[in-house]
Amino acid sequence: MKSASTRALIALALGGVLTLGAFLGTFFWAGVPDFGFVRTAGRAESVRYQGPFKQEVAEARYLQNYVGYRAEVETDGDIVQGTITEASDDAVTLDADGDSVTIDAADVTSAIVSGSTYGRPDWGQKIFYFHVPVAEISFIVFAVAAFYSLRFIMTRRRQYDQKARVAMEVTLTFIMLTMATGILWTRAAWGVWWEWEPRLTTYFIMTLLVIAYFVLRNSVEDEERRALYAAAFSILGFIDAPISFFITRLIPSNHPVIERGGLETPMLVSFIVAQIGMLLVGYAIYQLRMGEMKLTDRIEHAKTLLEG
Repeated sequence: MKSASTRALIALALGGVLTLGAFLGTFFWAGVPDFGFVRTAGRAESVRYQGPFKQEVAEARYLQNYVGYRAEVETDGDIVQGTITEASDDAVTLDADGDSVTIDAADVTSAIVSGSTYGRPDWGQKIFYFHVPVAEISFIVFAVAAFYSLRFIMTRRRQYDQKARVAMEVTLTFIMLTMATGILWTRAAWGVWWEWEPRLTTYFIMTLLVIAYFVLRNSVEDEERRALYAAAFSILGFIDAPISFFITRLIPSNHPVIERGGLETPMLVSFIVAQIGMLLVGYAIYQLRMGEMKLTDRIEHAKTLLEG
Protein backbone atom coordinates (compact mmCIF):
# COMPACT_ATOMS: atom_id res chain seq x y z
CA MET A 1 0.00 0.00 0.00
CA LYS A 2 1.38 3.37 -0.98
CA SER A 3 2.32 5.81 1.77
CA ALA A 4 0.44 9.08 2.29
CA SER A 5 3.32 11.08 0.85
CA THR A 6 3.42 8.91 -2.27
CA ARG A 7 -0.32 9.29 -2.75
CA ALA A 8 0.05 13.04 -2.26
CA LEU A 9 2.78 13.28 -4.89
CA ILE A 10 0.70 11.24 -7.34
CA ALA A 11 -2.31 13.47 -6.66
CA LEU A 12 -0.17 16.58 -7.09
CA ALA A 13 1.22 15.37 -10.42
CA LEU A 14 -2.19 14.28 -11.70
CA GLY A 15 -3.83 17.46 -10.45
CA GLY A 16 -1.16 19.55 -12.13
CA VAL A 17 -1.69 17.74 -15.44
CA LEU A 18 -5.46 18.14 -15.25
CA THR A 19 -5.21 21.80 -14.28
CA LEU A 20 -2.83 22.42 -17.18
CA GLY A 21 -5.21 20.56 -19.46
CA ALA A 22 -8.10 22.70 -18.25
CA PHE A 23 -5.99 25.81 -18.83
CA LEU A 24 -5.23 24.80 -22.40
CA GLY A 25 -8.83 23.76 -22.98
CA THR A 26 -10.09 27.07 -21.67
CA PHE A 27 -7.94 29.16 -23.97
CA PHE A 28 -7.90 27.02 -27.11
CA TRP A 29 -10.99 24.81 -27.08
CA ALA A 30 -13.81 26.10 -24.90
CA GLY A 31 -16.10 28.58 -26.57
CA VAL A 32 -15.69 32.18 -25.51
CA PRO A 33 -18.19 34.74 -26.78
CA ASP A 34 -17.36 38.36 -27.52
CA PHE A 35 -18.36 40.96 -24.98
CA GLY A 36 -17.59 43.93 -27.23
CA PHE A 37 -15.69 45.11 -30.26
CA VAL A 38 -12.47 47.07 -30.63
CA ARG A 39 -12.03 49.30 -33.66
CA THR A 40 -8.56 50.22 -34.86
CA ALA A 41 -7.10 52.26 -37.70
CA GLY A 42 -5.39 49.19 -39.15
CA ARG A 43 -5.60 45.42 -39.03
CA ALA A 44 -5.40 44.11 -35.49
CA GLU A 45 -3.38 40.98 -34.87
CA SER A 46 -5.85 38.92 -32.89
CA VAL A 47 -7.15 35.37 -32.98
CA ARG A 48 -10.62 36.92 -32.89
CA TYR A 49 -9.98 39.32 -35.80
CA GLN A 50 -13.26 40.11 -37.57
CA GLY A 51 -12.11 42.10 -40.60
CA PRO A 52 -12.39 45.61 -42.05
CA PHE A 53 -15.27 47.98 -41.47
CA LYS A 54 -16.67 51.13 -43.06
CA GLN A 55 -18.88 53.47 -41.10
CA GLU A 56 -20.76 56.53 -42.22
CA VAL A 57 -20.38 59.53 -39.91
CA ALA A 58 -23.13 62.13 -40.28
CA GLU A 59 -21.65 64.91 -38.14
CA ALA A 60 -18.09 66.24 -38.24
CA ARG A 61 -17.79 66.36 -34.46
CA TYR A 62 -17.81 62.56 -34.32
CA LEU A 63 -14.61 62.45 -36.39
CA GLN A 64 -12.69 63.29 -33.21
CA ASN A 65 -13.11 59.61 -32.29
CA TYR A 66 -11.36 58.48 -35.48
CA VAL A 67 -8.01 60.31 -35.53
CA GLY A 68 -5.57 58.03 -37.35
CA TYR A 69 -8.26 56.37 -39.45
CA ARG A 70 -8.72 56.58 -43.23
CA ALA A 71 -11.73 58.66 -44.20
CA GLU A 72 -13.62 59.99 -47.21
CA VAL A 73 -14.96 63.39 -46.23
CA GLU A 74 -17.68 64.91 -48.42
CA THR A 75 -18.06 68.70 -48.60
CA ASP A 76 -20.82 70.08 -50.85
CA GLY A 77 -20.22 67.51 -53.57
CA ASP A 78 -16.41 67.33 -53.24
CA ILE A 79 -14.75 64.31 -51.61
CA VAL A 80 -11.40 64.46 -49.82
CA GLN A 81 -9.68 61.15 -49.06
CA GLY A 82 -6.90 60.75 -46.51
CA THR A 83 -5.96 59.89 -42.96
CA ILE A 84 -7.48 61.99 -40.19
CA THR A 85 -4.63 63.70 -38.31
CA GLU A 86 -6.60 66.23 -36.27
CA ALA A 87 -10.28 66.77 -35.52
CA SER A 88 -12.26 69.17 -33.35
CA ASP A 89 -15.67 70.77 -33.17
CA ASP A 90 -14.43 73.45 -35.57
CA ALA A 91 -12.41 71.61 -38.22
CA VAL A 92 -10.92 68.32 -39.38
CA THR A 93 -7.47 67.88 -40.91
CA LEU A 94 -6.55 65.02 -43.24
CA ASP A 95 -3.27 63.83 -44.65
CA ALA A 96 -4.15 63.31 -48.30
CA ASP A 97 -1.14 61.52 -49.79
CA GLY A 98 1.35 63.85 -48.13
CA ASP A 99 -0.73 67.01 -48.45
CA SER A 100 -2.42 68.38 -45.35
CA VAL A 101 -6.03 69.44 -45.97
CA THR A 102 -8.08 71.25 -43.34
CA ILE A 103 -11.86 71.36 -43.69
CA ASP A 104 -14.21 73.45 -41.59
CA ALA A 105 -16.66 71.35 -39.64
CA ALA A 106 -19.55 73.39 -40.98
CA ASP A 107 -18.63 72.39 -44.54
CA VAL A 108 -18.63 68.63 -43.82
CA THR A 109 -21.85 67.00 -45.02
CA SER A 110 -20.83 63.39 -44.28
CA ALA A 111 -17.83 61.11 -43.99
CA ILE A 112 -17.06 57.41 -44.38
CA VAL A 113 -14.45 56.09 -41.98
CA SER A 114 -12.48 52.89 -42.70
CA GLY A 115 -10.61 50.69 -40.27
CA SER A 116 -10.51 47.25 -38.67
CA THR A 117 -12.62 45.67 -36.01
CA TYR A 118 -12.08 42.62 -33.84
CA GLY A 119 -13.87 41.06 -30.94
CA ARG A 120 -12.43 41.24 -27.46
CA PRO A 121 -12.40 37.79 -25.82
CA ASP A 122 -14.37 37.58 -22.61
CA TRP A 123 -11.51 37.18 -20.15
CA GLY A 124 -14.04 37.09 -17.33
CA GLN A 125 -15.41 33.82 -18.64
CA LYS A 126 -11.93 32.35 -18.98
CA ILE A 127 -11.18 33.23 -15.34
CA PHE A 128 -14.47 31.53 -14.38
CA TYR A 129 -13.01 28.08 -15.15
CA PHE A 130 -10.43 28.55 -12.38
CA HIS A 131 -12.13 30.97 -10.02
CA VAL A 132 -15.09 28.68 -9.32
CA PRO A 133 -13.03 25.51 -8.61
CA VAL A 134 -10.64 27.23 -6.17
CA ALA A 135 -13.62 28.87 -4.43
CA GLU A 136 -15.33 25.49 -4.12
CA ILE A 137 -12.18 23.90 -2.68
CA SER A 138 -11.89 26.72 -0.12
CA PHE A 139 -15.41 25.90 1.13
CA ILE A 140 -14.76 22.15 1.15
CA VAL A 141 -11.46 22.33 3.03
CA PHE A 142 -12.95 24.83 5.49
CA ALA A 143 -15.65 22.23 6.20
CA VAL A 144 -12.92 19.64 6.80
CA ALA A 145 -11.23 22.00 9.26
CA ALA A 146 -14.50 22.56 11.12
CA PHE A 147 -15.11 18.80 11.24
CA TYR A 148 -11.71 18.04 12.77
CA SER A 149 -12.11 20.98 15.16
CA LEU A 150 -15.36 19.45 16.38
CA ARG A 151 -13.64 16.08 16.76
CA PHE A 152 -10.92 17.73 18.83
CA ILE A 153 -13.42 19.39 21.15
CA MET A 154 -15.15 16.04 21.65
CA THR A 155 -12.01 13.93 22.15
CA ARG A 156 -9.21 16.43 22.99
CA ARG A 157 -6.87 14.32 20.85
CA ARG A 158 -3.95 16.33 19.48
CA GLN A 159 -4.02 14.68 16.05
CA TYR A 160 -7.39 16.28 15.31
CA ASP A 161 -6.05 19.70 16.21
CA GLN A 162 -3.17 19.15 13.79
CA LYS A 163 -5.52 18.07 11.01
CA ALA A 164 -7.76 21.08 11.63
CA ARG A 165 -4.77 23.43 11.57
CA VAL A 166 -3.43 22.02 8.31
CA ALA A 167 -6.90 22.16 6.77
CA MET A 168 -7.11 25.83 7.73
CA GLU A 169 -3.72 26.46 6.10
CA VAL A 170 -4.98 24.87 2.88
CA THR A 171 -8.20 26.87 3.21
CA LEU A 172 -6.20 30.09 3.43
CA THR A 173 -4.21 29.11 0.33
CA PHE A 174 -7.33 28.57 -1.76
CA ILE A 175 -9.01 31.64 -0.31
CA MET A 176 -6.09 33.75 -1.53
CA LEU A 177 -6.38 32.13 -4.97
CA THR A 178 -10.12 32.80 -4.96
CA MET A 179 -9.62 36.43 -4.02
CA ALA A 180 -6.95 36.92 -6.69
CA THR A 181 -8.96 35.33 -9.50
CA GLY A 182 -12.13 37.02 -8.26
CA ILE A 183 -10.56 40.45 -8.38
CA LEU A 184 -9.36 39.78 -11.93
CA TRP A 185 -12.84 38.63 -12.91
CA THR A 186 -14.42 41.71 -11.31
CA ARG A 187 -12.05 43.94 -13.24
CA ALA A 188 -12.76 42.14 -16.52
CA ALA A 189 -16.53 41.88 -16.10
CA TRP A 190 -17.48 44.99 -14.13
CA GLY A 191 -14.58 47.31 -14.90
CA VAL A 192 -13.69 47.75 -11.21
CA TRP A 193 -11.27 45.97 -8.91
CA TRP A 194 -13.77 45.55 -6.07
CA GLU A 195 -17.43 46.04 -5.28
CA TRP A 196 -19.14 45.68 -1.92
CA GLU A 197 -21.90 43.40 -3.11
CA PRO A 198 -23.25 40.47 -0.98
CA ARG A 199 -21.06 37.61 -2.26
CA LEU A 200 -17.81 39.59 -2.26
CA THR A 201 -18.55 41.08 1.15
CA THR A 202 -19.40 37.77 2.87
CA TYR A 203 -16.41 36.04 1.28
CA PHE A 204 -14.15 38.88 2.38
CA ILE A 205 -15.46 38.42 5.93
CA MET A 206 -14.64 34.71 5.65
CA THR A 207 -11.11 35.63 4.55
CA LEU A 208 -10.68 37.82 7.62
CA LEU A 209 -12.00 35.03 9.86
CA VAL A 210 -9.48 32.53 8.49
CA ILE A 211 -6.65 35.02 8.98
CA ALA A 212 -7.93 35.72 12.52
CA TYR A 213 -7.75 31.96 13.23
CA PHE A 214 -3.98 32.02 12.81
CA VAL A 215 -3.67 35.26 14.75
CA LEU A 216 -5.52 33.55 17.62
CA ARG A 217 -3.27 30.48 17.48
CA ASN A 218 -0.16 32.65 17.69
CA SER A 219 -1.50 34.75 20.57
CA VAL A 220 -2.17 31.91 23.04
CA GLU A 221 0.89 30.28 24.58
CA ASP A 222 -0.70 27.35 26.40
CA GLU A 223 -0.91 24.49 23.90
CA GLU A 224 -4.17 22.97 25.13
CA ARG A 225 -5.98 26.28 25.43
CA ARG A 226 -4.64 27.36 22.04
CA ALA A 227 -6.00 24.24 20.39
CA LEU A 228 -9.37 24.55 22.16
CA TYR A 229 -9.86 28.23 21.33
CA ALA A 230 -8.77 27.67 17.74
CA ALA A 231 -11.17 24.75 17.33
CA ALA A 232 -14.10 26.75 18.67
CA PHE A 233 -13.20 29.72 16.46
CA SER A 234 -12.89 27.49 13.40
CA ILE A 235 -16.38 26.08 13.92
CA LEU A 236 -17.89 29.54 14.45
CA GLY A 237 -16.01 30.95 11.47
CA PHE A 238 -17.29 28.19 9.21
CA ILE A 239 -20.83 29.51 9.67
CA ASP A 240 -19.92 32.25 7.20
CA ALA A 241 -19.05 29.70 4.47
CA PRO A 242 -22.62 28.52 3.67
CA ILE A 243 -23.83 32.12 4.06
CA SER A 244 -21.31 33.25 1.45
CA PHE A 245 -22.22 30.35 -0.84
CA PHE A 246 -26.01 30.82 -0.72
CA ILE A 247 -26.16 34.60 -0.32
CA THR A 248 -26.57 35.22 -4.07
CA ARG A 249 -29.59 32.89 -4.09
CA LEU A 250 -31.24 34.60 -1.15
CA ILE A 251 -30.89 38.31 -1.86
CA PRO A 252 -30.28 40.38 -5.04
CA SER A 253 -26.63 40.40 -6.07
CA ASN A 254 -24.52 41.39 -9.07
CA HIS A 255 -22.47 38.22 -8.65
CA PRO A 256 -23.44 35.57 -11.23
CA VAL A 257 -25.15 32.41 -10.04
CA ILE A 258 -24.48 29.05 -11.68
CA GLU A 259 -27.75 27.50 -12.80
CA ARG A 260 -28.44 24.15 -14.42
CA GLY A 261 -27.26 23.77 -17.98
CA GLY A 262 -25.93 26.55 -20.10
CA LEU A 263 -22.44 25.16 -20.71
CA GLU A 264 -21.56 23.68 -24.07
CA THR A 265 -19.59 20.42 -24.10
CA PRO A 266 -16.09 21.98 -24.50
CA MET A 267 -16.87 24.48 -21.76
CA LEU A 268 -18.34 21.83 -19.43
CA VAL A 269 -15.41 19.44 -19.94
CA SER A 270 -12.84 22.19 -19.23
CA PHE A 271 -14.78 23.22 -16.13
CA ILE A 272 -15.06 19.67 -14.73
CA VAL A 273 -11.39 18.91 -15.47
CA ALA A 274 -10.39 22.11 -13.65
CA GLN A 275 -12.53 21.11 -10.65
CA ILE A 276 -10.99 17.64 -10.44
CA GLY A 277 -7.49 19.02 -10.91
CA MET A 278 -7.92 21.65 -8.17
CA LEU A 279 -9.41 19.05 -5.82
CA LEU A 280 -6.40 16.78 -6.32
CA VAL A 281 -4.01 19.71 -5.80
CA GLY A 282 -5.83 20.63 -2.58
CA TYR A 283 -5.63 17.03 -1.35
CA ALA A 284 -1.93 16.86 -2.21
CA ILE A 285 -1.13 20.10 -0.35
CA TYR A 286 -3.02 18.85 2.70
CA GLN A 287 -1.28 15.45 2.76
CA LEU A 288 2.19 16.89 2.16
CA ARG A 289 1.73 19.44 4.93
CA MET A 290 0.46 16.74 7.29
CA GLY A 291 3.48 14.63 6.45
CA GLU A 292 5.77 17.55 7.21
CA MET A 293 4.05 18.14 10.56
CA LYS A 294 4.29 14.46 11.54
CA LEU A 295 7.98 14.41 10.59
CA THR A 296 8.58 17.50 12.74
CA ASP A 297 6.85 15.81 15.68
CA ARG A 298 9.02 12.71 15.31
CA ILE A 299 12.16 14.84 15.19
CA GLU A 300 11.09 16.75 18.30
CA HIS A 301 10.30 13.48 20.08
CA ALA A 302 13.70 12.04 19.12
CA LYS A 303 15.42 15.20 20.41
CA THR A 304 13.54 14.89 23.70
CA LEU A 305 14.62 11.29 24.09
CA LEU A 306 18.25 12.15 23.34
CA GLU A 307 18.24 15.06 25.79
CA GLY A 308 16.63 12.89 28.45
